[in-house]
Amino acid sequence: MSENHLIQESSPYLLQHAHNPVDWFAWNEEALKKARDENKPIFLSIGYSSCHWCHVMAHESFENNDVAEIMNENFVNIKVDREERPDIDDIYQKVCQMATGQGGWPLSIFLTPDQKPFYVGTYFPVLDSYGRPGFGSICRQLSQAWREKPNDVKKSAEKFLDALNKTENVTLASKIDRITLDEAAMNLFQLGDSTYGGFGSAPKFPNAANVSFLFRYAKMTGHSKFLEFGLKTLKKMANGGIFDQIGGGFHRYSTDARWLVPHFEKMLYDNALIPVNYAEAYQITKEPFYLEVLQKTLDFVLREMTSPEGGFYSAYDADSEGEEGKFYVWKKSEIKEILGNDADIFCLFYDVTDGGNWEGNNILCNNLNITTVAFNFGTTEDKVKEILTNSAKKLLEVRSKRVAPGLDDKVLVSWNSLMITAFAKGYRVTGDKRYLDAAKQCISFIEKNLLNDAKLLRTYKNNVAKIDGYLEDYAYFTNALLDVFEISPDSHYLELSLKLGSHLIEHFWDSQHNSFFMTSDTHEQLIIRPKSNYDLSMPSGNSVASFVMLRLYHLSQEQKFLDITTKIIESQAQMAAENPFGFGFLLNTISMYYEKPTEITIINTENSQICNSVLNSYLPNSIIVTVATPEQLESLKKFPFFEGKSFEEKTSAFVCKNFTCSLPLHTIDEINSAL
Repeated sequence: MSENHLIQESSPYLLQHAHNPVDWFAWNEEALKKARDENKPIFLSIGYSSCHWCHVMAHESFENNDVAEIMNENFVNIKVDREERPDIDDIYQKVCQMATGQGGWPLSIFLTPDQKPFYVGTYFPVLDSYGRPGFGSICRQLSQAWREKPNDVKKSAEKFLDALNKTENVTLASKIDRITLDEAAMNLFQLGDSTYGGFGSAPKFPNAANVSFLFRYAKMTGHSKFLEFGLKTLKKMANGGIFDQIGGGFHRYSTDARWLVPHFEKMLYDNALIPVNYAEAYQITKEPFYLEVLQKTLDFVLREMTSPEGGFYSAYDADSEGEEGKFYVWKKSEIKEILGNDADIFCLFYDVTDGGNWEGNNILCNNLNITTVAFNFGTTEDKVKEILTNSAKKLLEVRSKRVAPGLDDKVLVSWNSLMITAFAKGYRVTGDKRYLDAAKQCISFIEKNLLNDAKLLRTYKNNVAKIDGYLEDYAYFTNALLDVFEISPDSHYLELSLKLGSHLIEHFWDSQHNSFFMTSDTHEQLIIRPKSNYDLSMPSGNSVASFVMLRLYHLSQEQKFLDITTKIIESQAQMAAENPFGFGFLLNTISMYYEKPTEITIINTENSQICNSVLNSYLPNSIIVTVATPEQLESLKKFPFFEGKSFEEKTSAFVCKNFTCSLPLHTIDEINSAL
């Protein structure tokens, strides 16, 4: 079996293509120079390891010798893993959106030798079908156009570039007031699906930051309909097929409006962002249901996505044995064989039928409550719970012997940082020390392998760390450090956060347009220096950076951090109010900025009742630091947040807002009335 240049790479996605007959290069100077020297256009293919249609296009076109021959003869062919190079993906996705009205993966772009796009699309079938040209035909036509009419091709490339430059710098300065949040909440609420929760129809994504914003807005205004909508969304998701009922963890999105049939891949970032919603829902309602979903998800990540070194893997594929979802679905006969007499209760609870609910199989989902099932079988609720728990364990054991979906085991700083945050929030509401340990171990892993002074690298696999960190790597990691610092205030975490925050301002800030670039001023130069402003499946680097800067300001009182937050928020608030769906995380930052954070310091954590009362309360716009020992407090005195606070024999809390602080408070009632 021949191999191409990708055999040298560490990305699982690139390695999937290392034995294609296409002479693939990774994105590097060798490939770009070859295109310039030979005056050949570039075919750029961008995807990721767990992308279903990327696999389809690879099997149809890139493993096809005839198509590969056309590609090798006429183009320099470059493969990019979008998870390793979000900057390249961002630029050419924007081009695809402008040209076709939609984007996605696989992303297929034809470029001039100087990287300017002249033809874009996503998945192309190998043969002409449904009025769409086949991939082989497209390659032939475009190579002919480049040979015979290079000037026309260059003109169309310049048009794309002009349009691209215009999209990067859209900012409309506006003042921040309550109306921004009111308008955003109403606009977001109108996008909601009142029957099944979530936003829009199908396909339906979890949109964690938008749910968080509705929770915050409900608390701020006392309007319960926003809270109820958020809780309904979380209930429907947790009962649907998008949630892995027996193994824990969430699939990437639902292909229908009811959350029943997922796209079966599991991404680390979803399983980091979504649990935070369930932690918030638990703080608000104290209902164990939300806590169980949080625990099942975090336990799934500990069990199946954690590397021996303490980092977290990126994703599980949707397919196994060439079939999407095969690993996760069941026949009723199979369940009966495994569970025996308990099968009837399990099948009723999880909607398992002989005919199945998806392509003759059953995706486990739940539309009944335990009470109904217990009544139906004339037994107790406790007995039903016990049967369901034991049955799930048995099925999970059987499932673990199936052929597992492919694992993308590279470690990305930004996604790992989201996971650190999830474990920190999980620890707050459960007190489960495994979660705090996992968060701290991952910080140590990143510091040891991906951080040099204040410079982060992006990706790690097989003991190799590479690619300069992006805005999201810095912003998410600094945010994660602060989340762990609040629970376990080691001054090192705060010092490192301040250092990274300053590094961001120095190397990523665009003072002309009041926002951060995706890449630092020392990063490889592409056709433009991209920006990410929209909170989509993950929050944008700018939204998280503005949130981080606000937190750093309150802990350090360094004015530069507040100035940056203010500038980002003012430049984007109007867009966030008009299009809240794409700015959920930024709206959470605006809400904290507008309300001004409540600063809570608990000193001496001996009284666990007081600590748990504060940590289990829903206080979204607050900074809560728990200081355990006199030595810890002493090491923190250099930071303005801790000035004038002394260690006491019994647990005490200080509540500060707008630069005024309470006296030390010693009872839960005193703390609650101060809040």
